[in-house]
Amino acid sequence: MDITKTLSGIRIDHSSSAPMYLQLANGLAAKIQNSTLSAGTKLPPERELVKLLEVSRTTIINAYRLLEERGLIITRVGSGTYVAEPSFINESSATILWEQLFTPQYKSPLSSLLRTLIATPTADETISLAAGMPDPAFYPLSIIEKALVSSKHDLEVSDFGHMTTEGYLPLRHSLAAWQSRLGIQATPDQILVASGSQQGLYLIVKAFVEPRDYVIVESPTYLGAIQALEASGARILTLPPSDGINFELLEDYLIRYRPKLMYTIPTFQNPTGRVMSLHDRQELIRLASRYRLVIIEDDPYSQLYYGQQPPLSLKSLDTYGGVIYMSTFSKILFPGLRTGWIIAAPQVINRLAQEKQHIDLHSNSLSQIILHTCLEENYLINHLATVRMEYKKRRDAMVSAIRRYCNGYMDFNIPEGGFYLWCTLTPPASGTELIRRAAAAGVSFVPGEAFYTNGTKSNEIRLCFATHNEELLKEGIRRLGRIFASGAANAAQPSDIAGRPII
Repeated sequence: MDITKTLSGIRIDHSSSAPMYLQLANGLAAKIQNSTLSAGTKLPPERELVKLLEVSRTTIINAYRLLEERGLIITRVGSGTYVAEPSFINESSATILWEQLFTPQYKSPLSSLLRTLIATPTADETISLAAGMPDPAFYPLSIIEKALVSSKHDLEVSDFGHMTTEGYLPLRHSLAAWQSRLGIQATPDQILVASGSQQGLYLIVKAFVEPRDYVIVESPTYLGAIQALEASGARILTLPPSDGINFELLEDYLIRYRPKLMYTIPTFQNPTGRVMSLHDRQELIRLASRYRLVIIEDDPYSQLYYGQQPPLSLKSLDTYGGVIYMSTFSKILFPGLRTGWIIAAPQVINRLAQEKQHIDLHSNSLSQIILHTCLEENYLINHLATVRMEYKKRRDAMVSAIRRYCNGYMDFNIPEGGFYLWCTLTPPASGTELIRRAAAAGVSFVPGEAFYTNGTKSNEIRLCFATHNEELLKEGIRRLGRIFASGAANAAQPSDIAGRPII
């Protein structure tokens, strides 16, 4: 049987709201169930299907993974992927209609994008300019080992058991001291340790937001915040992109809608890299204080500055106690620590701890112990100096590559910190076609519409310069430049951009 000819009959609708991996999985499942693909048939490897179907490798991986979960295929290490035998299928296929038993779930065309970004391999032939992750080459494993060794003599065996939901008390003390040096005054009872700032955001939304509550966000803004707020049933009010906050519009929102929260990343914003000016920060605090608006300040990037230090945080300017501050070690150390923290009024911390105990009781004990030692011994100072220098080089390398290979096709401002370049495509290009062509060329990025609410179309893309070295960054941009030069990205107008990006 010509397996290639059989599979080439599967059609992927790029304009469909259904994820492409699901379309592919359902197409393969139909051929297995009607015996077009008989038991024992070896399926093509991922790279071959990428070329055949013109989709990304991640799409193939996710489709195969889903079929294996359904019991329709099996993977034999070192041999390949095969259609399962009927007996295997009968034993392994689910007999319970799980989907009918699940509670209603929020779903959007972008609902699995964060998971896809994290799962996308960065060590294969694809140059990922998509996921905002630090380079593993800069993971300070020697510091972590040193911290663990130097702290072990002060530990009790009980320290490795369960701890309070709010977090390891010595770490909360050292976090309070570290934040004090950065201008934020907090006591340990005002700090909660979370399993990353994404969990912190989830806890805050869970504690504060009910369906149909109004919440203000910048536009564009962090995809994870959009997903958390939309999943809660919040009605989102957006502040349009500009060089500064539109305070007239903001005050109109405050008067007319009485929003419960405002979510903002004031320092090296994701995705734009913008920095809110000190004047705007002061004015925002003044207005929020007047209307008793709670502000969620998300601050993962402020320590990654490549020139002058950014302005003081909103929390350090907080005169009315209404700012809930979040940060994380994921960007400055490495994501696997899964440790972030929240600073807020003790009443808020108490409520967030109640929400957290239903999820994981407390965050990872060992990570908290290690991080406490790192802060106490000032191990992070030299590491931060190193990554600031290296990421600045990478930012400059990407900027230089864009000017060389994509001149006339992208407009952008050079960020003074963070991980990202936010690029406007010129002339307007088809996001669907560009992403598809980029995936085929072995480079990935995040399309702009991922950072807007309500399916807003975008003529922008976000490129991460932190994950790869200068040579790989230049090669990734060169590949994009070849696509632009071929005119392939202009095959359709921006209105043709599909709701779900291919990453």
